Amino acid sequence: MNTSSNVDSAEIEKFSQLAHRWWDKDSEFKPLHAINPIRLDWIKSHAPVSDKTLLDIGCGGGILSESLARSGAQVTGIDLSVKALKIAKLHALEAGVKNLEYVEISAEDLATQKPGTFDIVTCMEMLEHVPDPALVVQACARLTKPGGWVFMSTINRNVQSFLMAIVGAEYVLNMLPKGTHEYAKFIRPSELLGFCNSAGLEEVDLKGLHFNPLSQRYWLSQTTPVNYFLALQKRPA
Repeated sequence: MNTSSNVDSAEIEKFSQLAHRWWDKDSEFKPLHAINPIRLDWIKSHAPVSDKTLLDIGCGGGILSESLARSGAQVTGIDLSVKALKIAKLHALEAGVKNLEYVEISAEDLATQKPGTFDIVTCMEMLEHVPDPALVVQACARLTKPGGWVFMSTINRNVQSFLMAIVGAEYVLNMLPKGTHEYAKFIRPSELLGFCNSAGLEEVDLKGLHFNPLSQRYWLSQTTPVNYFLALQKRPA
């Protein structure tokens, strides 16, 4: 059970209301299904996941968690949405994914219980939904073994991200439900890197995730105007 104060109850409720649609590839979660192969390949290009202990923070309905488990990792997915976790557990059971468990707990509380436990920690599309992302970054670092990997993704804060991630995605293209994102919670790469450096994590790779609404194509590049991925390693003890 979560005891952390770094929780936005409205955010939890927002995604809980949509929980039954997590695995519908034509639902509000279509973008997550579309980018999941990109996320998975990018993670595996830096850190072999087979036979590794892996924590997926903010796992939701388990889209990334299942893919990582299918790639051979021993995965623990955590979230604070009970409804999303029920969907994740049911889907894993139906799909026959064995090396995967889901737990209702915050990253901060788990870091207190199991510091230095995981070879790899992922925190994707989650930091922009919490009151204090720096606390989550600190938890990621505490949970990771020295020399282990941390993978994050979030949304830059600038005029272009407001126009594309909120106006475009939520109001023009209707790719996401209105109100999915709050501009004030977006995080500039420089800010996130500052949090990471303070937590003992060193940058290895920074990539931007781009989307063409006409071709429906996603790809990674060196520029980070809107969504971006960050790969880091924990400094040796």
